[in-house]
Amino acid sequence: EDQLVESGGGLVQPGGSLNLTCIASGFLLGSRDMSWARQAPGTGLEWIASIRRGGGRTDYAPSVKGRFTISRENRKNTLYLRMTSLKPEDTAVYYCVNRWEPIVYGRRDGDWGRGTQVTVSA
Repeated sequence: EDQLVESGGGLVQPGGSLNLTCIASGFLLGSRDMSWARQAPGTGLEWIASIRRGGGRTDYAPSVKGRFTISRENRKNTLYLRMTSLKPEDTAVYYCVNRWEPIVYGRRDGDWGRGTQVTVSA
């Protein structure tokens, strides 16, 4: 079974930065397209960014494009999300997923980690 463990969340001021990490086990990261998704309190799931298995193509949601960067190190079985210019509306639990499209018809698809909390507040 694919397992994913996210880390790196925390409390940050508006305009600040955070780096999230997702360590995969039970499978070779390089065999999967990967993505990040998030869920804010009282809201639905939101796809944020995706990356192809070789890292040659990425895609971003309009809400984070230009501020967030998804990347991967397949030899370390690790996925990253670099977040800059953070806003209060970025507050959410962030998840890594072993799919290019982690949300299908509003529901989770693929394997998800337990998530890491990101809070953006002054």
